[in-house]
Amino acid sequence: MSVAFTKEDSAETASETVLPDRPISPHPNLVTAAGLAALEGLLAEAKAALEAAGAIEDVNERRRAEAIPLRDARYYAARVRSAQVMPDPPSIDEIAFGSTVTFRRADGRVQTYRIVGEDEADPNAGTISFVAPVARLLMGKSVGDVVGKGAQELEVVGIG
Repeated sequence: MSVAFTKEDSAETASETVLPDRPISPHPNLVTAAGLAALEGLLAEAKAALEAAGAIEDVNERRRAEAIPLRDARYYAARVRSAQVMPDPPSIDEIAFGSTVTFRRADGRVQTYRIVGEDEADPNAGTISFVAPVARLLMGKSVGDVVGKGAQELEVVGIG
């Protein structure tokens, strides 16, 4: 069918309706139980937004409205499928996935973070990804251990 007989306005409209997939990390998709629940909730939200957009009568507006929820639904479906729920840390003697760790930086600042999966990490909310450089330095360490050098030195002061 000729483009003249479709309702699609232009190549610009088409580019607004086909978004590239969100990048998926090459790391294992380790998650906490809460992280998996959050991913499932985000997938449900994306599906609901996609369904709502499908009710729009104008084909161009519908395509625009479906673009982001469709991309997000693909991403969250892939993340839910690949999720590996990790058990709670076996002890508070050693930092592991799911641990809450308090450390002192070389400049005297004390920070506390919980080590979680990539999709649930939010440093402003007190969580960091297990693949973050700080988390990698701290994994397997115990209270009193010092990692890093110079201005990047961290001392573990608590594990929860």
